[in-house]
Amino acid sequence: MLQVNDTVFMPSVLTLLGIPGLESVQFWIGIPFSAMYIIAVFGNSLILVIIKAERSIHEPMYLFLAMLGATDIVLSTCILPKMLGIFWFRMPQIHFDACLLQMWFIHTFQCIESGILLAMAMDRYVAICDPLRHATIFTHQLLTHIGVGVTLRAALLVAPSLVLIKCRLKFYWTTVVSHSYCEHMAVVKLAADDIRVNKIYGLFVAFSILGIDIIFITLSYIRIFITVFSLPQKEARLKAFNTCIAHICVFLEFYLLAFFSFFTHRFGFHIPSYIHILLSNLYLLVPPLLNPIVYGVKTKQI
Repeated sequence: MLQVNDTVFMPSVLTLLGIPGLESVQFWIGIPFSAMYIIAVFGNSLILVIIKAERSIHEPMYLFLAMLGATDIVLSTCILPKMLGIFWFRMPQIHFDACLLQMWFIHTFQCIESGILLAMAMDRYVAICDPLRHATIFTHQLLTHIGVGVTLRAALLVAPSLVLIKCRLKFYWTTVVSHSYCEHMAVVKLAADDIRVNKIYGLFVAFSILGIDIIFITLSYIRIFITVFSLPQKEARLKAFNTCIAHICVFLEFYLLAFFSFFTHRFGFHIPSYIHILLSNLYLLVPPLLNPIVYGVKTKQI
């Protein structure tokens, strides 16, 4: 590792601190985190097995749910093994390229999850507002295109942030990352070079994916609520609304945690760093944990 004027030139290894300020209790924090991970993997795997085995529910809503479950398994697996290595086995080192790879997986699958939630909102919109055309619009071919589209959108938009780090940022003040995983801004802030372009691109990706998705999801539900409340019979209103409750819960849980974590990390200068990092960890662990529970409880077929 070459040092130049108190900076490190292109470090080969980084050190993840875990949760700064809570080092003495990290071992115990790892226990509920590992329990959340086990339940999340088991619950989402069970959802996948049920949907694959039961041909009667090979419908858009359940196929999107299967995509969401697979995404949640990958997303939680991207961070938990390394995090537990830090908390339990004192293995904080990570190769720089491995750190970038972890960063790409995490942010890509966050964006994929957002795209799937948007697709699920569109599915509910058509099912409630234009039910006669639902089967002809949401064909299996369209579902395949949506799956490929949200994956490519996420992968291609996140990839330049890694290229910008690798090609633009050569000198680093330190190799110690004050985080439990390789989060984009946590790594970028280590650099001694100008990081304005990296910050701007990170904001662009966040708002062009999460921001646009949340706008269209909100507009879809405004239209759904208008349609539902205009139905003449109370039973019909309740039935239509019940088909949306699980998705609304998942939508709120994902985006509230996402934006709270995003804004506290960038603008919450007076909030202790361990709060930032705990929120970031919960943002990646809570949705995979709750999604199968919410859908399992609220969806009669599941």
